[in-house]
Amino acid sequence: MAADTIPVITIDGPTASGKGTVAQLVADRLGFHYLDSGALYRLTALSALRGGVALDDAPALAALAAALPCRFASQRIWLGDEDVGDAIRAEQVGNAASRIAALPPVRQALVALQLRFRAAPGLVADGRDMGTVIFPDAALKVFLTASVEARANRRYKQLIDKGFSANMQDLSKDLAERDARDANRAAAPLKPAQDARLLDTSDMTAMQAAERILGWQRETGAHPA
Repeated sequence: MAADTIPVITIDGPTASGKGTVAQLVADRLGFHYLDSGALYRLTALSALRGGVALDDAPALAALAAALPCRFASQRIWLGDEDVGDAIRAEQVGNAASRIAALPPVRQALVALQLRFRAAPGLVADGRDMGTVIFPDAALKVFLTASVEARANRRYKQLIDKGFSANMQDLSKDLAERDARDANRAAAPLKPAQDARLLDTSDMTAMQAAERILGWQRETGAHPA
């Protein structure tokens, strides 16, 4: 099957907008593959932090990104033979990922890797530039939003559940700073695609958001070929 005939649903949005959970729910319901593009940047950041690579060394970071020994299986994220699903969610890794994501060489190094996730019967891809840069021909593009307060609450609960320490005030500050950095970067800034459907999840559960997107999917015909 030609890649351009394989349906893609993109779900973009800022940190802690719920896009990862919602995208996984949509993918599971449809039987589609799932791409957590943010995890690729977090994996690169984790590798850089562990390897002592400076977060402003674009060539070295791009080399790391291009050779990531990563895979996604059974809802786990692997770096080589290590399950790093929890490790990449640490705030230090998230902040580092946001910094390196602003570097064009790193973004370019990860493009080919992301495109390879497009496989039959379909793909649900979440991130920040899925609908604008990576899959501009997606059958359905969604941009999730939520208030900083709602996102900080979600992030707090996520971190506590995983055993990390967290402070609401610091989380809100970090989210606001990350939003500004993501929206103002020169390479693939965070913004809705022109034909994206906007969905504010501040007062919605992940399941409610997923159901809304599945309804749009039925309308647009983003079905397996």
